[in-house]
Amino acid sequence: MTTPVLICDDSSVARKQMAKSLPRDWDIEISFAKHGGEAIELIKQGKGDILFLDLNMPVMDGYETLAVISKEDLPSIVVVVSGDIQPDARKRVMQLGAADFIRKPIGTDELAEILQRLGILGPEAERPAAAPALTPKMLEKSGKTSELDAYQEIANVAMGQAADLLARLLDVFILLPVPQVNLLEQSELRMALQATQDKDSYSAVCQGFIGSGIAGEALLLFHDASFSDLARLMKYEGELNTLGELELLMDTASILIGACTKGIAEQMDISFSQGHPQVLGQHVDVSQLMENNQWNWERMLAIEIAYKVENHNIQCDLLLMFTEDSLPVMRDKVAYLIE
Repeated sequence: MTTPVLICDDSSVARKQMAKSLPRDWDIEISFAKHGGEAIELIKQGKGDILFLDLNMPVMDGYETLAVISKEDLPSIVVVVSGDIQPDARKRVMQLGAADFIRKPIGTDELAEILQRLGILGPEAERPAAAPALTPKMLEKSGKTSELDAYQEIANVAMGQAADLLARLLDVFILLPVPQVNLLEQSELRMALQATQDKDSYSAVCQGFIGSGIAGEALLLFHDASFSDLARLMKYEGELNTLGELELLMDTASILIGACTKGIAEQMDISFSQGHPQVLGQHVDVSQLMENNQWNWERMLAIEIAYKVENHNIQCDLLLMFTEDSLPVMRDKVAYLIE
C-alpha cells in the first residue's frame, strides 16, 4: 500500500535532498510543504502519514508544528530533520512527540536505519524488488532551487553547528533564525546595517578568511547590553571593564565565526585560512563601526545570522561576506545542491 510522505522545510534545497535520500524501494507518494502551516493542512488531507520536519522555518516553525499535531492528535509519525543540533533541540522535539531526530545533512543509510527501527520500513530483503524511482516531475514539486537557496541551506547547517558549540559552553538554548542571504552592493550593505540600529550600542570584531579561490570577511556585532548576562554564564570572575568585555567578545567571536566558516567550508569540500581577528570598536553605534572598516568590494554575497540566547539578554548578529570574485568558485561548489 502506498504511504503518504510529507517533507516540510522552507528550503527547496533541503526538500530535494530529503526526497533524494528516501529509500528507492519504498512505495510512497511525496508531498511538500514550506512551513508548518502548510504541513498541518496537508496532514489533515491525508498526505502526511510520515512527516519529515525541519525546525527553523517562517510562519510556523517545527516546534509549533509538533505542538499542533500533538494537541489535535493528528495521524502523523514525525521525524525531525534539522541543522539545529543543540542538545536541547533533540530533547524538546522528543517531548513534543517526535519519533526521532536526524541532523542535516542527512545520510541515506542513517535514514533507512531509523525508518526500520521505527517499524515504518521493513528490512531490505522484505521490501518489493521493483523500486519506483523519484521522477523529475516528483522532484519538481519540491520547488525550484536557486543559487541563493543553496547558500542559505549551507548557512543553516553551519549556523546550527556554531549554536551547538555556544549552547554547550553556556549551558543554554540558542534561538536560531532563518539565515538571510543576499547579493548586495556595498551601499546596500551599509543601508541594511544602519537600518538595524536601535538604542543599543555595539562592540564588533571582524576576521578575514580565504581558501580555494574564495575570500571573505566575517563581522560579529555584539549588543553591549548582553555583556552582563554573558559574563555570568561564562562564570567570568574578573572585573567587567573594557578589557573584560573585550575578552568575552573575542571568546564569542572565536566560537561563532570559527564554527560557521568551518561548517561552510566542509560542505563545499574546501578549507579556509583565517586572518587575525580585529576589534572594530566597543560601545559604538553601527554607523561608527562602518566608518572603522572600509570594504573595497563593490558587490558581495552577504549571509546574516541573528543569534539570541533564550531567557537571557544576549544577542549578536553574525555577517559573513564573500567577495564578488569568489562567486564563480562558490557556484561550482554548490552546483550539486541545485541539480
